[in-house]
Formats: sequence, C-alpha cells, structure tokens
Amino acid sequence: MNELERLYTEIQPKIYAFFYIKTSDKSAAEDLTHDVFYEAIKGIHSFSGKSTLQTWIFSIAKNVLRKHFRSKKYTTGLHDKLTHDVPELPSTPEDVYITKEGHFNLLQKINSLDEIQQEIVTLRLYGELSFKEIGELINKSENYVRVTFHRAKLRLQKEMGLNHE
Repeated sequence: MNELERLYTEIQPKIYAFFYIKTSDKSAAEDLTHDVFYEAIKGIHSFSGKSTLQTWIFSIAKNVLRKHFRSKKYTTGLHDKLTHDVPELPSTPEDVYITKEGHFNLLQKINSLDEIQQEIVTLRLYGELSFKEIGELINKSENYVRVTFHRAKLRLQKEMGLNHE
C-alpha cells in the first residue's frame, strides 16, 4: 500500500463521520467525502506543509461543507425533509434503542451547543483531530480549543446525566 492509500484509509472514516454528523444523511456524507478527496488530489500542489496533511484535508472538508449548505440541492432537500418528513422505522428493537436513545440524543445535545463548541466537539470526536489541529482550522490557540472542548464536554455530560464525580 502506498503512502496516499494509507493516508486515505486513515483519514476517510474521520471525514465521513464529520459530514455525517453535520448533515445526518449517509448519502450526502458519502458524496461530500468523495468531493473532499477529489479536491485534495486536484489541489495537492497547493499543500504547503505548514500543517499536517490531515488538517489540510479537514480545511478542504469545511469548505466543501460550506459550499454544500449554500447549494440549491441542500436547500431543496431540506425543504423536502421538513415538509415530507416520514421517519424510517428501524428493523429491530436494538436499532430502535441505539438510534433513539444513543446517537440521536448525543447529536441533539451537540446541536444545542454554540457554533464554536459544536465545531470543536465534532472535529475532536468524529474527526479525531488533535487540539492543535483544530486550533489551526478555526484560527484559535490550542489552549482555547482545549478549554472550550472541556467545557462543552462537561455541559454534555451534565445534560445527559453522565456526571461521574
């Protein structure tokens, strides 16, 4: 396996998770993930090495996500979802529990955070980026990111009843 394939297999699940959390749509997450790596390969010559390759790819992901949210396809899909929202029924009781109690509850709590906290928590948990890499992406210090993440984590734990003090 060459270096590019190794990096792809390492970073792709993180990028997909980032998009899935932001869009709650598997198909959109797959398409956006594909777009990120297409853009990365197209623009590899512009990678300066000032950050890690993973940080650079996540900055592309953030731009692709912004472009997606501005697109007509997204706004049309959102309108359709809001006007014709029919929830999918999970196939087993276990799926019902996992979907309803676990994932949905956490996403709902993350979405209740302010925008910067949402970004930091999502990049940290689903993108598995270091505090330094997140700081580079959002133009904040590593310490700021650490403190903000810690406060957001405490808030999420409190809201979900997970205080272990």
